[in-house]
Amino acid sequence: MVKNQIEARGVDDPRVLEAMAAVPRHLFLEAAQAPAAYEDHPLPIGRGQTISQPYIVAFMAQALALSGTEKVLEVGSGCGYMAAVLARLCRRVLGIELEADLVRRAQAALEDAGVANATLRCGDGKLGWRSEAPFDAILLSCAADFIPPDLWEQLAEGGRMVLPLAVHPTHQDLVIVYKTPAGSVTRNLLPVVFVPLR
Repeated sequence: MVKNQIEARGVDDPRVLEAMAAVPRHLFLEAAQAPAAYEDHPLPIGRGQTISQPYIVAFMAQALALSGTEKVLEVGSGCGYMAAVLARLCRRVLGIELEADLVRRAQAALEDAGVANATLRCGDGKLGWRSEAPFDAILLSCAADFIPPDLWEQLAEGGRMVLPLAVHPTHQDLVIVYKTPAGSVTRNLLPVVFVPLR
């Protein structure tokens, strides 16, 4: 998976490649989906949601350019797989997921994978996690029509946010937005397809 789907497409951060190789993706899927865990496509996880394609997980993680010291917020944690990858790249991950049953399953999977520095809770991701702010980086694993103002407020000065933006009803762009003293700086990364932020 790492060599053929991720490294071959240009993801070259050695820490990201190591994290992708180390996290057992099948633990974050139900038993019926486990045989397809390392294939090159997203998979359903219930409640109309998916676990992202391995390449997209790695690409987004690399875009955040984490050094290991950061506190990261993930919105739309789903099955917990992205949180597990991020947990190997930063100091602490906090994840928010709207569906309570997914949170329970994700927490169990994180424990099974030995991840100790990721905490998930059920809630409205658009509102962020104010008591834990500010965050050095924020990642949305769901598509938004615009940057939620509460999330932008909770992003630290000098921080970055990676998210899919639904720029058109039939088109989404993965972007990275930097919070600078002069305002926001946005860079388009690639076209994507994500479930919507609810």
